Amino acid sequence: MEIKEKYKEFLTIDDALVLKRSDVRENYREYINSSAVQLLSLLDFDKHFVKAEGTKVYDEDGNEYIDFLGGYGALNVGHNNSEILKEIQKVIGLPNILQASIYNLAGVLARNLAIITPGDLKRTFFANSGAEAVEGALKLAKIASGKSKIVYCLNSFHGKSFGALSVTGREKYQRPFKPLLPETYPIPFGDEKALEDALKMGDVAAFILEPIQGEGGIIVPPKGYLKKVRELCDKYGVYLIVDEIQTGFGRTGFVFACEEEGVVPDIMCFAKSIGGGIMPIGGYITKEEIWKKAYGSIDKAFLHTSTFGGNTIACAAGVATMKYIIENDLPKKAGEKGEYLLKRLNDLKEKYPVIKEVRGKGLMIGIEFEEPKGILNTITAGKLSEVSKEYFASLVAGKLMNEHRIITAYTLNNPNVIRLEPPLTISYEELDRLVNALEDIFNKNSSFLSLGFESGKQVLKSLFKR
Repeated sequence: MEIKEKYKEFLTIDDALVLKRSDVRENYREYINSSAVQLLSLLDFDKHFVKAEGTKVYDEDGNEYIDFLGGYGALNVGHNNSEILKEIQKVIGLPNILQASIYNLAGVLARNLAIITPGDLKRTFFANSGAEAVEGALKLAKIASGKSKIVYCLNSFHGKSFGALSVTGREKYQRPFKPLLPETYPIPFGDEKALEDALKMGDVAAFILEPIQGEGGIIVPPKGYLKKVRELCDKYGVYLIVDEIQTGFGRTGFVFACEEEGVVPDIMCFAKSIGGGIMPIGGYITKEEIWKKAYGSIDKAFLHTSTFGGNTIACAAGVATMKYIIENDLPKKAGEKGEYLLKRLNDLKEKYPVIKEVRGKGLMIGIEFEEPKGILNTITAGKLSEVSKEYFASLVAGKLMNEHRIITAYTLNNPNVIRLEPPLTISYEELDRLVNALEDIFNKNSSFLSLGFESGKQVLKSLFKR
């Protein structure tokens, strides 16, 4: 068939904008990931959303939802922030990707990052995602130090590309792709002695960690841990890589979470919310002397590059987003709203034994549930059993979505934890709506069995629909 004949079968953007939920589901099932469609459809999570603004999204039937998932922390300034969109419009028409030159907006964003980040962090490398930022940071640590070993934390999450996966602490994600990068060594998060024992091995280029383990279940380390980590890395001459991809730009009540203990990393990874939820952008920022050791000569200048990294539109989004976050004092507001929400959620914990723990900082909060026991094992040919054992928090998330129109999800490394990472612009009224919804769910479903049964009915309904 001639290419022009094939083109007649194409769908255009105009075609896409009028597709219905069933059409969207079928395209995704047939051409992207059929298993993902199956899993999401079990609890009616495959809705077709057609509009988003601020903290709200809307489905094709006009129903309004509050987004408490926030793009896994990528939507600190909300959906389609009008001020940021207006700023981006100013650069439309400029060269966006032009490798035979240097980028104006990249230099501006890097300068602003040097001003706002902790201590003497100065040199930035721009990439397109958090995983790519981690890849660059690992390479930087190795070339600058001349050492080969990387220490990382169990239960961590740094991405699923090859190098980032090698320092991501969940066996489920690592096992199918082994052997991964050699000489990577996991230790328990929050354990100072384990870290020192690992650093004593020698030949350690870097220790990489998250200030709060996001996908690990919103795990906050013991007070003083980050400060001790900094001391130990200094003692053994090891670079400290702090992954602020999920915690950065105001999420935890500080511009960067490591600032709470006055810690200055050697290398800091960022991504997610710096793009304003509009453009994909990530990268790392490092100290002058580290960058010079790695790439500070003409023959080394292009050892690590990124085709789209530092492009004009993405960097304009970063400049506008940082401006909006600081001018609107979002870190302080996140801290205050987080304290309010944590108190209300802990009050719920006292009333409902189904809640095991509530933890977090700022508007990065996890609700962990007790391990499910005795949930139906036969309904839907084992489908509900699979969901309840591995993704119990998704049963609660399903109730929030389908009965209260509140969007949440579980954390990847601990499926018994619901994450709450709404835009930092969330209102107190919307926080109250979440708490009231949870209370309603637990009032009506006082046990895992009842919640499993109710969710089982939803699964059956979803299956029969399809």
